[in-house]
Amino acid sequence: MHIELSIDKRYYSIGEVAKAFDVNASLIRFWDNEFDILKPKKNAKGNRMFTPEDITNLQLIFHLVKERGFTLEGAKTHLKEGQKKTLDKFEIIRKLETIRTQLTNIKNQL
Repeated sequence: MHIELSIDKRYYSIGEVAKAFDVNASLIRFWDNEFDILKPKKNAKGNRMFTPEDITNLQLIFHLVKERGFTLEGAKTHLKEGQKKTLDKFEIIRKLETIRTQLTNIKNQL
């Protein structure tokens, strides 16, 4: 799972976020209510607008809950106890996945 963030875009709608993660918008709303690290803005209609920082935090939550099998309470505890350490590891994993994809593409072109 890799989400491309546009450098020109400051906010993402919940529909865009749900589609990028291939989950229902209700799950994104649920996680927003459960995790303090998510702080989407709300527009005049009350719709959540997620910042690139929120997207990064959602990627981390998705990684812990969906990919590593953490319970919500386990993910919350993990984030509180070692957020910086966890985020650093998460970023390294994502960068390595990008490098692997690039190397696979190069190999396929040979």
